[in-house]
Formats: sequence, structure tokens, C-alpha cells
Amino acid sequence: MNNATRGRNAEAASAAWSSSGDVSTYTSPSGITYAESGVDLEAGDRAVELFKPKARKTFRPEVVGDLGGFASLFALDISKFSKPLLASSTDGVGTKLVVAQRMDIHDTVGIDLVAMVVDDLVVCGAEPLFLQDYIACGSVVPEKLSVIVGGIADGCRYAGCALTGGEIAEHGGVMHPNDYDLSATGVGVVNADRVLGGDRIVAGDALIAMRSSGLHSNGYSLVRRVLLDNAAFRLDAVVADLGRQRTLGEELLTPTQIYSPDCLAMMEEIDVRAFVHITGGGIPGNVARLLGHDVDAVIDRSTWQPAPVFELIASTGSVAAAEMERTFNMGVGMVAVVPAEQVRPALGLLAARHRDAWVLGEVVAGRGQVRSVSKHPMRG
Repeated sequence: MNNATRGRNAEAASAAWSSSGDVSTYTSPSGITYAESGVDLEAGDRAVELFKPKARKTFRPEVVGDLGGFASLFALDISKFSKPLLASSTDGVGTKLVVAQRMDIHDTVGIDLVAMVVDDLVVCGAEPLFLQDYIACGSVVPEKLSVIVGGIADGCRYAGCALTGGEIAEHGGVMHPNDYDLSATGVGVVNADRVLGGDRIVAGDALIAMRSSGLHSNGYSLVRRVLLDNAAFRLDAVVADLGRQRTLGEELLTPTQIYSPDCLAMMEEIDVRAFVHITGGGIPGNVARLLGHDVDAVIDRSTWQPAPVFELIASTGSVAAAEMERTFNMGVGMVAVVPAEQVRPALGLLAARHRDAWVLGEVVAGRGQVRSVSKHPMRG
């Protein structure tokens, strides 16, 4: 999708050639067509027509032109930024897609994709502006792709960014017909004097946690190994240990929470030092990435209880606490670092936005380490 509509992929483009100024369709002597080789251009065109309206609904006023170009145009309003810096981030959904494909449920993984990108952008204080996606699939099924892109559009609308481009690549004969993979790149903007980061963090600051919606989009190779392969749990079965009447598949496909609007709102009223997006590496690994050499982060483990799905994985697979910590978010999706005197207004703002948040810990003098001060809530 270029400028919110997907064109033929690079391989497809090479199937056309020019002779005496005319473009002709290449056919091999045996009469084999490109569609018979596994790339159905007509199906791709039908898919584009299905999700054009969904992409258009994400457009911001800065999007220039309509759908169908080879590149998308975005008019950055430089009057809003005295020293604008563009931020970019690329990510995917990972093997959570395997669960979606097994369950034949495809309307939420697009939200996961958007969340993984825009919440990385906002960590440096950037407002997400637009996103471009890439879908590789074994076979183009227009209706399925429309549902997937519909989820991406839903995520973009929530995050306030435009879905301005992308690409469908049909990998016939390489990928299984029902398989697909997703990735996306997002671009944001932040004023140079408002860039957030570890250099702003000082001893005495407070850590505020924002609760995750579940596993988000990390650790699914371990999840599948423990729950689906070794324990042979069924995705359509209700698991009592999850504590609510929903199937395991529904739990595993819970969309990743998008925090960027909440973070941007905090920046308008709170002197935010930094944000930490808790993805692969867990709380310790990601918080440590922002710490200077003269401070430590002290996490109070008694302030929250991870959702039951984390205990289910740990107990079923006998997964050590340390392994759980570095693989999963353990119930915390985003961390904000703020001055201690601004904790109360920060929590009030998040509560008004219906975001479950609490004081996770504090910053103290140290050597760039993340420490815990209470017994870990998980086994082991």
C-alpha cells in the first residue's frame, strides 16, 4: 500500500517489460501465468479496494493527496515546532500471529502492530504522525486482508496517526497459503527541547506504572511451547486458572494496549522525565536502558499482582522467575518517570483517562541498575 493503497510488490513489477515503448505481459513458452506461480494480482487489487475506505478514515489533515501514489506525502506543520525532530520506529507482531492464524481471527493483530510502533515513538516524546505497513502472505485472500488492515486502521485512529502506506507481498510457494507476517514503520515528531530520555532522570524521581492488557506481543514462542506444544492446551477451551470465562485463545489474542495518547496527554501537564515501553526484556531490561551510571531504579514488587496468564505460563512450564521477568511485561506495559512532587497529578490525569496506574518505585543514587525491594509475586 503506497499512499494508503498497496501496489504490486517488487517481484510482480518485474513481470512486466517494455518492448518498443509498449508494456507487454510476459508469458513463458509453456503458458504458465503469474497467478499459477502463486501471485494473484487481481486478488491483490480486490483487497486494495476493500480496505481503501478503512485507510482513509485514519487520515489527518496533513496527509496530502488521495490513495494510489507510489509514495505518500505528509505536510508537516512546522509552525507548531521551532526545532522539529523526526522520530521513526519499525516493529512487528511476532509469533502471536500463529495464534491468530490457528484461530482464524484476524481483526486484532493490526492493533498489536500499531501499538508496538507508536509506543516506541512516544518514549522519546514524539507524537506519532503516520504509519506504513507491510504484509507478506502465502496467498492473497482479499476478505482476510481487509480484516487485518481494518485492525491496523483501528489502532491508527486510536493513536491519532494516519495509515498512509504499505505493501502486500504474496509469497506463493514460499509461505503456506494461510500464513502471513506483519511489520510496520511509523514516523513521529518532537521538538528538540522536549525530547525525553534517561539524561533527564535524577535521584528522587518516581516511577509510575501503567497496567498492561495482558501478554501484549512479546514472548509468544515461549507461550506456544509451554501451553500449546508441551501442555497441549486447546485454544478454544476455557481455562479456569485464567480467572474469567474466556478461552485460552481469547486471552492470548488480547490486543496490545496503546499508550501513546495517554503519554502525550501527560507531557502537556506533567514534567515527564522519560517513558519506558515494556516489551522484550521485561521491566528490568527496558528500564535499565534509560538509566544513567549514577542512578538506580528500585521496583516495589508488592504494588501490583500480574494477571493470571503469567502464573499459568510459569506454573505449567516450570519457568523460572528470572526467565519470566526477561521475557514478559509481567503486567506493566508502560512506565513514566516523573518528579516525586508530580506523582499525584500524574495519577489523577491517568485515572481521568481510565488508565490503571500506580507508583511502581523510585529512582535513587546508584550505578545504573534495576533493583527490587519486595518478594517477587511469581513462583520461584
